[in-house]
Amino acid sequence: MSRPPTFTPPSCARALQMPTRRGPFAVLDARPEGTPRGTALLLPGYTGSKEDFIAMLEPLTAAGYRVVAVDGRGQYESAGPDSQEAYAQQELAADVLAQSAAVGAPVHLVGHSLGGQIARAAVLTDPEPFLTLTLISSGPARIAPSQQERVRLLSEALELTHMDMEQVWAGIRAMEPPEETDIDGGSADLHRRWLGHNPAQLIATGRQLTVEPDRVAELAAVRNLPVHVMSGERDDTWPVPLLDDMARRLGARRTVIEGAEHSPNTDQPPRTAAALSAFWDSPRS
Repeated sequence: MSRPPTFTPPSCARALQMPTRRGPFAVLDARPEGTPRGTALLLPGYTGSKEDFIAMLEPLTAAGYRVVAVDGRGQYESAGPDSQEAYAQQELAADVLAQSAAVGAPVHLVGHSLGGQIARAAVLTDPEPFLTLTLISSGPARIAPSQQERVRLLSEALELTHMDMEQVWAGIRAMEPPEETDIDGGSADLHRRWLGHNPAQLIATGRQLTVEPDRVAELAAVRNLPVHVMSGERDDTWPVPLLDDMARRLGARRTVIEGAEHSPNTDQPPRTAAALSAFWDSPRS
């Protein structure tokens, strides 16, 4: 059901390279008219990019929020090293802390799927820069076994063969890709995004998805941080009942987006944006 994202930003957003203490990151910086009610930092999922949030930028700025969607290191238009060690989760979490400082902490932090687990790691490293945390289709631990197998096949194609990214793209489109990806869409934009990813980033973060431990108790112990667990009605990466249970363990707000699957931000952007802004307006209700 996931719809390929549009890659044309609305007039409220600027595409730029944002400087941080850990180097520049490609972002879409969307600003409302007048003084923002707050700032949100949005982190995409595996093989994703800042463009996965484009359709939510106008409704979120209309609600009064500044929204900064970011490509992580090695994702699409953000440069990254060729070493897999550079994409260890703690390195990516440190990037998020630097990004938060650059946009002007404190911020509302949002992570989709892999981005949610990176966001959680950033909060557990230092919760001070964050007003709230929203996890979109991002579960308590590693992904479901069927998705682990798909990510393993992708990683093997990248690491153990002599195929380049173009050849891997063709091969993956011939099989059923991981639910985490949109690369089966086949559009020129998705193709260009795929070629922009650093293979080391895909291999390292893919491995993270298959071994991530359950850190819900650690997150629940963070004081004074409202948490929001969102998902679609169906999800093969982390089953919806598992997300329901995670929200209960966290004492978090729980939102299920009607008509959406693993990517509510692209499946149902108006509904997802409305749920986000409502949470930011009254995070403890």
